[in-house]
Amino acid sequence: MNVVVVESPAKAKTINKYLGRGYEVLASFGHVRDLPPKDGSVDPDADFRMIWEVDGKAQKRIADIARALKGADKLILATDPDREGEAISWHLIEALREKRALSPDQPIERVVFNAITKQAVTEAMKHPRVVDQALVDAYLARRALDYLVGFTLSPVLWRKLPGARSAGRVQSVALRLVCDRELEIEKFVSQEYWSLVATLLTPRQEAFQARLVGADGKKITRLDIGTGAEAEAFKQALEAARYSVASVEAKPTRRNPQPPFTTSTLQQEASRKLGFAPAHTMRVAQRLYEGVDIDGETVGLITYMRTDGVQMAPEAIASVRSVVKEDYGDRYLPASPRQYQTKAKNAQEAHEAIRPTDMTRRPRDIKRGLEPDQAKLYELIYMRAVASQMESAELERTTVDITAQAGGRTLDLRATGSVITFDGFLAVYQEGRDEDPDDDESRRLPAMSQGEPLKKQALDVTQHFTEPPPRYSEASLVKRMEELGIGRPSTYASILQVLKDRNYVRIDKRRLVPEDRGRIVVAFLESFFSRYVEYDFTADLEEQLDRVSNNEIEWHQLLRRFWTDFTGAVDGIKDLKISEVIDALDAMLAPHIFPAREDGSDPRVCTTCGTGRLSLKLGRFGAFIGCSNYPECRYTRPFSVGNGEGGEAENKVLGQDPDTGFDVTLRSGRFGPYIQLGEANGGDKPKRAGLPKGTDPGSVDLEMALRLLSLPREVGKHPEDGEPILAGIGRFGSYVQHGKTYANLEPGDDVLAIGLNRAVTLIAEKREKGGKGRRFGGDPGKTLGDHPDQGGPIVVKAGRYGPYVSHNGINATLPKDKTPETITLAEAVALIAERAEKTGGAPKRKAPAKKAAAPKPKAKDTKAKDEGEAKPAKKAAPKKAPAKKTPAKGTTKKPAAKARKTPEPADSE
Repeated sequence: MNVVVVESPAKAKTINKYLGRGYEVLASFGHVRDLPPKDGSVDPDADFRMIWEVDGKAQKRIADIARALKGADKLILATDPDREGEAISWHLIEALREKRALSPDQPIERVVFNAITKQAVTEAMKHPRVVDQALVDAYLARRALDYLVGFTLSPVLWRKLPGARSAGRVQSVALRLVCDRELEIEKFVSQEYWSLVATLLTPRQEAFQARLVGADGKKITRLDIGTGAEAEAFKQALEAARYSVASVEAKPTRRNPQPPFTTSTLQQEASRKLGFAPAHTMRVAQRLYEGVDIDGETVGLITYMRTDGVQMAPEAIASVRSVVKEDYGDRYLPASPRQYQTKAKNAQEAHEAIRPTDMTRRPRDIKRGLEPDQAKLYELIYMRAVASQMESAELERTTVDITAQAGGRTLDLRATGSVITFDGFLAVYQEGRDEDPDDDESRRLPAMSQGEPLKKQALDVTQHFTEPPPRYSEASLVKRMEELGIGRPSTYASILQVLKDRNYVRIDKRRLVPEDRGRIVVAFLESFFSRYVEYDFTADLEEQLDRVSNNEIEWHQLLRRFWTDFTGAVDGIKDLKISEVIDALDAMLAPHIFPAREDGSDPRVCTTCGTGRLSLKLGRFGAFIGCSNYPECRYTRPFSVGNGEGGEAENKVLGQDPDTGFDVTLRSGRFGPYIQLGEANGGDKPKRAGLPKGTDPGSVDLEMALRLLSLPREVGKHPEDGEPILAGIGRFGSYVQHGKTYANLEPGDDVLAIGLNRAVTLIAEKREKGGKGRRFGGDPGKTLGDHPDQGGPIVVKAGRYGPYVSHNGINATLPKDKTPETITLAEAVALIAERAEKTGGAPKRKAPAKKAAAPKPKAKDTKAKDEGEAKPAKKAAPKKAPAKKTPAKGTTKKPAAKARKTPEPADSE
């Protein structure tokens, strides 16, 4: 019997069917060891000794593998074919040896395959090798670097920047890209320009458009006509001009297809064409790779999806060319196969591009067996692979220069257009692109000849203003990081997720917008750790790490060189006071937060008291602008520029309260827009009211503001006991209250208009669900479907500690990378099965009160591949610990009570 170990149960299930008797395939569920999230896990003073920890779940997996190895002929490690897969295999060997589950003479083989198909797996079994120590060393170097940066830099952030969460080696540089782009947008000064476009007619009455490009022998570029007066002068000349064709130039051009997908190009295209976030793209691709049930057979539909290679295996190219010939004909098939080479630095060329494993599985034939998102992504991958081996598209680009004679002036116009004479690969696939208003590819021009007279039909004179560069989308940020050589393709999705989880950025209209907290962190790093957020430095470090994987440099040497400089930079600011840090950030960010005023007055003078000086402040919830006369003057405003035009966010007076005569103002605070009645008077705070969720601040008038200030209001008396039911807006949104029962209002309910019957219904529903708090009241949830084995509905709900799935009293919390909108029935079944196994199949019940005891050691959850950062440790109960022996180098440490406070720094694959 041979024992085969892979990462995931889905992969194990698929491979087990291929190998059959004589093999037992087990899953490690990702990494079985990780660095404990506390100081000392990597010791620079002991030549970067790393102490590894096996968590509780992994202990069980290792025990299962150890039992299977008793009497087995050999251990075959079939983890993924990349650096991370190599590291998982190495960790398994080390953990099993510590457990003494491997005999000295027991053979250990490492096999890799790029696709989970029967042919690929059985062929790989014939060509085993040993674990590649160079790839393992590269993993160790990355893991140690990310740990040391995060666990050294993050505590500095906590002490110097209240509200900061963490910093990471690659995470911080990605955040800087987003913040730098935002700064470009804020500094951008719009420029006026005008365009003149004439609609002309040929003698055959065929219309086309031509743009003004020159006058009196001088070229006119896009921004040259800067005022309406200049545009009017050109318009008058063109109105009276005589038009004729000066020249016609037609050039045949070819457009070549793009190569098959890599990790980053797949993420970019899935974002542009399907609207998928990179993390979602990778989850769906992972399932297509590991195996999907098609007609009763579990098959891997695509090759490995973490790759920067663009080439395909010869047999795959032959299969693609066969599909092209069969489906589109010989005209669309090049005479020889196309070969591609990656442009990415340090690409792992041993990996194929992402392609279908079997080209005979056309998307339309297997669509019914796939989930909707799986079908969409598979079709995208399939069509891109087919197009990559098709003939080039042939186009004819035509440029017509036109002369307009007006009195003594000569004006030049130009019309351009392209005609697709042969669509080639465009018949199958066209790469998604950002919209370009000047794109003339689809514009076709009528036939014209030199000297031919033309007639003016219309003349459009249009005013324009230049626009700032767009914010990054997740796809465009991935592309930019790849261009700069920052990070690795397999880490991009997890890095973006970390930035969102830390509330450093948010998604608005599919664009990344930096939050105040993120901007402050970047400003801090640029002020005190500038070298470590430089693009070139980070890219060079990536190159050095890849040299380790190529056996060109020794990984300890790389760490020593980095650590010496890094610790010097950290030591240089340890003694800085928070006030000194704030002053430095205030000076650095002054052009952003205190832009010059049009009237020339000092932008730092407080607009409320008129004497105080405004400056940057740091509070528990992040940065804001406050007055130096606090607490006498309580003026504050958000750190971000309020109106998006470089001006300061001013209070909007809605009117006066008829009862008190005080001004009712709409203001913007650190927690969003709110209504305020009057001003602070001594130590008394003015009355304030938040806006209901989803309310447009621009729609708030005096009447609505006064009604909000009157909350909470009495809706009516409860019919059962005559006690009042109140409606108001609290910390967690709009609610109705009866006694001690709070019920959140649902979408469509208006806190200002909700009636008694609806309020009674919400209260009754809340009591039926047993909810006591108004935030985490019972949620009826969304039914995903019936359990395939046990029957009964599986429901996803919102709980006190986050979303979870429930079936027959067994509840399982959703992983960090899942949401109620993205969780599938199959994934929910797996989570419930895992929870049932852990609890012995019993529903989760509330434990009886017990005497407080010291907590047992708790190991960290096994990390999913490429997930990103370590989870924060929980505070250990005070307890005198017995003396412990120092673990030997390279040994595994048993789970221990975790550190008081843990950064979450890792950017590793």
